[in-house]
Amino acid sequence: MAAYVVTLVNVTDPEKFQEYGKLAGPISARYGGRFIVRGGPKTNLEGDIPYARVVVTEFPDVEAAKRFYYSAEYQEAKEKRLGAADFNMVILEGA
Repeated sequence: MAAYVVTLVNVTDPEKFQEYGKLAGPISARYGGRFIVRGGPKTNLEGDIPYARVVVTEFPDVEAAKRFYYSAEYQEAKEKRLGAADFNMVILEGA
């Protein structure tokens, strides 16, 4: 069953965050990740989502998403992101 990694981001250091972005996408793809939503304009229908950037990445299943996140490659990329953004990430199992 497909799984979705939903990421909510407010970038605080664009230059540093860009370094992370160049690495994270290709790493995600190696683990079967495919971007469904990658930033772009959003329209709030109810409430307030206080994040400027929303990213949704589809993986074949929860285990693939976890393999991506816990991989040595992603952990290295994550180090480049630390201090560059208010960053929240969750895995959701698809229906």
